[in-house]
Amino acid sequence: MGITVRALANLALGEWLTEKGNRNEGSLRAKGGPHGARMYYRYRDNSGRYDDLPVGTFDEKGKRGLTLDQARAEVRALRARYLSGERDLRAALEADERERQRQHEAEEHAAEVAKATAAATLEALLSGYVEQLRRAGKPSAREVERTLHNHVRDAWPKLWHMPAAKVSLDDLLTVVAHVANANKLRESAKLRSYLKAAYAAAIRARQDARGLPELRALRITHNPAGDLVTIEGASNARDRALSLAELRAYWKRVCALPGPSGALLRFHLLTGGQRIEQLGRLTRSDLDSDLDCVRIRDSKGRRKAARIHDVPLIPAALEALQEMGCEVGPYLFTVTHGESGAVYATVQHRVRAIAVDMQESGELEKGLFTVGDLRRTVETRLSAAGLQPHELAQLQSHGLGGVQVRHYNKHDYLQEKRVALETLFQLLTGKVGTVTTIKRNRVSAGARG
Repeated sequence: MGITVRALANLALGEWLTEKGNRNEGSLRAKGGPHGARMYYRYRDNSGRYDDLPVGTFDEKGKRGLTLDQARAEVRALRARYLSGERDLRAALEADERERQRQHEAEEHAAEVAKATAAATLEALLSGYVEQLRRAGKPSAREVERTLHNHVRDAWPKLWHMPAAKVSLDDLLTVVAHVANANKLRESAKLRSYLKAAYAAAIRARQDARGLPELRALRITHNPAGDLVTIEGASNARDRALSLAELRAYWKRVCALPGPSGALLRFHLLTGGQRIEQLGRLTRSDLDSDLDCVRIRDSKGRRKAARIHDVPLIPAALEALQEMGCEVGPYLFTVTHGESGAVYATVQHRVRAIAVDMQESGELEKGLFTVGDLRRTVETRLSAAGLQPHELAQLQSHGLGGVQVRHYNKHDYLQEKRVALETLFQLLTGKVGTVTTIKRNRVSAGARG
């Protein structure tokens, strides 16, 4: 006997109706409830016990529940599964529900990942890398940002806004090649290095509890820039070192250059050709009047903490320091009376002008020279004068990353550096320097404890 709509509508609370069917196929049942009849599929499970699986609540119009025809369709579907061998339908349906939940969670996770990926653009990666450099106190942060903005943000805006994880080797190769093909080999090499380092920093941030959270959030797992081949010809080491005659001619012209510009170049040379960006950060607090030295904080390379590098000031260097003056601001290495520290372009412009004059006057044996060539010249000439490589390394703060130097050898080499600089002065002038008393009214210095 079949169940009717009228019977379902009038089914009393707790009363059952059963629709007859074929033996061992299960049947539709209904039970009166407080909010209408509830329908079930009755079948025998693996143990032979009857089980009533809920199908739904009856609603004649099918708005708040199932119509009778819809309930019969549900029962037919369950019966088909039952007859196909799924004898424990309840367990099978529970497994189906778990699978649906798993798929739902997977879809939600995929959506979250897609959303995070869309936000994790190349812009976010490169900006995060620059911010990490700033937080680490790296002076190179500004140059890195300028390079990335010029050659990625401004040149390739679509790539700049692309998800970083979807940026390919070909994409980055196009960016770097554009700069290299403009014959800016050194600039292209720097760009390649910055892109590679940015991806590496993001990957490392996922493993480092102290890594920048902004980089960790990008979820970068692959470094496409890691396979970019080095730029051939970009890192050809210069070997220009001035001869002693050229160096003395340069020194003579520097001494004849009036005002802060001449004092700037004299100070640069008399401190051993220190790195311009480091000299440019020197302030009054870095000058020790008792020891006659300046303290440079060398953060070059991968150092997390700057290396303390004390540079002695021989009398001629003190004279140049006094002539530069710092009446307006605190900076020592300056052409603005201390308002700002001199940058590389400031020094290189003046060095090049002198080099051009020397070339026109026949004072150069080879071609023009740069600030970097002067630094190399200092080391070359002092080495020829008998100074040892480790003494020169201490003077110019390079090649000091070994375990012995970092952990065991704490000697400050201040005296050895002073001897080296006095030797340099003798080479420049051809005579032994004499100690002179320097008035310090223009440079206010505080001794360090």
